[in-house]
Amino acid sequence: MQRAAALVRRGCGPRTPSSWGRSQSSAAAEASAVLKVRPERSRRERILTLESMNPQVKAVEYAVRGPIVLKAGEIELELQRGIKKPFTEVIRANIGDAQAMGQQPITFLRQVMALCTYPNLLDSPSFPEDAKKRARRILQACGGNSLGQVQSRKCIEDVIHFAWEEKLFLLADEVYQDNVYSPDCRFHSFKKVLYEMGPEYSSNVELASFHSTSKGYMGECGYRGGYMEVINLHPEIKGQLVKLLSVRLCPPVSGQAAMDIVVNPPVAGEESFEQFSREKESVLGNLAKKAKLTEDLFNQVPGIHCNPLQGAMYAFPRIFIPAKAVEAAQAHQMAPDMFYCMKLLEETGICVVPGSGFGQREGTYHFRMTILPPVEKLKTVLQKVKDFHINFLEKYA
Repeated sequence: MQRAAALVRRGCGPRTPSSWGRSQSSAAAEASAVLKVRPERSRRERILTLESMNPQVKAVEYAVRGPIVLKAGEIELELQRGIKKPFTEVIRANIGDAQAMGQQPITFLRQVMALCTYPNLLDSPSFPEDAKKRARRILQACGGNSLGQVQSRKCIEDVIHFAWEEKLFLLADEVYQDNVYSPDCRFHSFKKVLYEMGPEYSSNVELASFHSTSKGYMGECGYRGGYMEVINLHPEIKGQLVKLLSVRLCPPVSGQAAMDIVVNPPVAGEESFEQFSREKESVLGNLAKKAKLTEDLFNQVPGIHCNPLQGAMYAFPRIFIPAKAVEAAQAHQMAPDMFYCMKLLEETGICVVPGSGFGQREGTYHFRMTILPPVEKLKTVLQKVKDFHINFLEKYA
């Protein structure tokens, strides 16, 4: 009924039975006659424009893939065309794609993924038996179509209490739960803390927790595997959520299999346990080393302060931007840290994300960069940032 009403409003209502029988030639003749008598007019304006669309959609920004990254792509094309720059490559330190930056994949995870993707390999002697058993179980169960700081337990309790007090729905992004480097910190699950705070909280606070294969020690961004666990959800809202999930395709089997390995890794006594554990610890150990390296080198630069990188895979250093640089940014209609990051990209080829995209405190400036590059390249990146920053301060002093 709605479709028919819409057609009528546009002056092209449903055809009568007799109209369906007209030949194409008579229809063409009728259209030609109409065009001859209809006065010529300009093309009708589009209905959906920036002015008519929902302003909330228009206001959405994604700093990680904003104008800095677009500029980085332009510079890469210029380098390919042979245009000379004071650098030979664009180093994309703006995104958290670990394997794109050279991290080696976890063998057991890739073995199971290969077996799930190509089950004929289950007969191959090249794969360990525990990987084959895991792949068989996943294939039977899966339907093919069906900023670097660690929160303390006290902080999590305060957040939960605030959500309880203000009647807020709590969303907990816990994708970096394995990336804890500081010996004084540890990961605390929001769900675990919520239940340990007692029934007054655990029976009332609505919580959704998220995890993913893209981050952590796995770095499997390409599989798009993850999960959401929701507790204390109203039954009617759960029905709406299930409805929304049902109208879209499920994740690919490879993503489901990768997530299964993340939440159920090999255990002691299984054939792949030692190699899996060794590779996992190697990845996390290297990230911890690079976190400390980044913190130390940034804090040696005048006008840059970097808090200890307790976890995750990013640094978020605070940078001093002189008043003249702020004025120059305003003249270019840019946020000061956007101006800084754009200059950094243009002069060094290093692509980072302005802190203004993350809701930084008014009057402060930051940028976010990944610590994923190999150690030697990371040292080069940090040295280039240091040299740039010193020259930037001198230029706008």
